Amino acid sequence: MSPATPNPALPTTTVLKNVRIIDPSRRLDETGTIIIGEDGRILAAGSDAQNQGVPDGATVRDCRGLVATPGLVDARVYLGEPGAEHRETIESASRAAAAGGITSFIMMPDTDPVLDDIALVEFVQKTARDKAVVNVHPAAALTKGLAGIEMTEIGLLQRSGAVAFTNGRHGLNDTLLLRRAMTYAREFDAVISLELREKYLGNGVMNEGLFASWLGLSGVPKEAEIIPLERDLRIAGLTRAKYHAAKISVAESAEAIRVARARGVNATCGVSINHLSLNENDIGEYRTFFKLSPPLRSEDDRVAMADAVADGTIDIIVSSHDPQDVDTKRLPFGDAEDGAIGLETMLAAALRLHHDSRVPLMRLIDAMSTRPAHVFGLDAGTLKPGAKADITLIDLDEPWIVAKDMLLSRSKNTPFEDARFSGRAVATYVGGRCVYSL
Repeated sequence: MSPATPNPALPTTTVLKNVRIIDPSRRLDETGTIIIGEDGRILAAGSDAQNQGVPDGATVRDCRGLVATPGLVDARVYLGEPGAEHRETIESASRAAAAGGITSFIMMPDTDPVLDDIALVEFVQKTARDKAVVNVHPAAALTKGLAGIEMTEIGLLQRSGAVAFTNGRHGLNDTLLLRRAMTYAREFDAVISLELREKYLGNGVMNEGLFASWLGLSGVPKEAEIIPLERDLRIAGLTRAKYHAAKISVAESAEAIRVARARGVNATCGVSINHLSLNENDIGEYRTFFKLSPPLRSEDDRVAMADAVADGTIDIIVSSHDPQDVDTKRLPFGDAEDGAIGLETMLAAALRLHHDSRVPLMRLIDAMSTRPAHVFGLDAGTLKPGAKADITLIDLDEPWIVAKDMLLSRSKNTPFEDARFSGRAVATYVGGRCVYSL
C-alpha cells in the first residue's frame, strides 16, 4: 500500500456511488452517492444524490460495502520538523496520516526551535503547502520556548495561522500566568489546550498501583492528572476562556469535566486512542513502546474512557502521534522517552470500540472528525454540499495485521505492532484529490 502521488492539477468530477454515508454534522447515516466537483468541493452527498445522474467525464467509483465519512481530524500530533527530521517530517507525517484516513491534523509546537513566533508558524504552513498531502494546522506555544515563564503573542500568532495555544508535552505550573494567558486568549476567542501532569506528583514512569510495584517502577497517581485539571477548569471558569484538556485518562477526570460544564465552564477534552485501546498490563516485561504520557491506566479507567466517549463527555479522540527513534526508546523502561506513533492506527484501533458495541459508529466518527473540527475552528468535519471534499472511505471489516515495514512514519515506535485489526481506511480524499488508496 502507498499514498497516491499528489497531482497539482484540479481534480475531475468524481462520483462515489453505492456508499454508506455517515456524516455526524447532519446526523446522516444512509446509503447514497457523493458527487465531488472539479473545484474539489462536494456537490451532493446523500441518498437523493443517486437520482442526479453522472456528469459527463466524471470518474466513478463503486463503493458498495464501504463507508464514507468526513475526513478524520487529529488534534494532537508531534513531529520532528524542524530540528529532528530523522524522527518525522511534515511530509512523512502527512503520508502516514493519509494512510490512516486523516485529512487534517494539528501539529504541536514541540520542535527545535519551538513554534513560538510568527516566522516559525509561517514556516510550517509553507512547508505543508509545498510537501504535505493532507491539511496541516500549527498550534503555537503558549509560553516562549515552552518554558512556562513568559506568554507568547497570542493575537499575532493566531492571525498568522495558529489554531490553538498549548504548552505541548509540558504542563503549566504558574497559575497566575495561566490566568493571564486565558484572559488574553478570551479576547481572541482562542483555544487554550493543556496536558495534565502535576510537576511533583507526576514524575513516575507508569500508573501507580500493584503492577508498578511488581515491576519495581515508580508510579504516577491519578491525582497527578486530576489536580491540574481541576485547577485549569477553575481558571477557565474565572476567565470565561475556551479551555481544552488535551488528554485525560482516568474516570475522575471525566467526572470533573461533567461537573465543570454544569457550572457553565467552556471546557472540552480529548483522549488518546492508546488509552481507549490499552491498559497498564500491556507494558508486560518493560516494553518501552507502551511508555506514554499520561501513563497507561487500569482496565477500569480504560472502560470509563470509552464510556465517556460514548456519552459525549469526552469530545474528541486523538492519536497523540509522538515519533521516537531507537536512541530514545531502546533503553531501560525508566530512561526511555514517552510517546508512540499513531496516525496510521488511530482509526483501526477506534473501530474496536464499534465492533465491541461500546461506542456507536456515528459518535466514533464524530469524535474523530466533526467534533475536533468544531472545537478548533477548522474547515473540516462535514460532508455538506459546498464543503471541501475531505473524505475517508472505510472498510469496516477489512482484516489486517500491523507490521513495522508497512508503516509510512519515519519512526516505528507503535504499541500496535503485530496487532490484528478489523477495519481500515481504503481511500483518502483531500480537496477532492485521492491522496491515498489501498
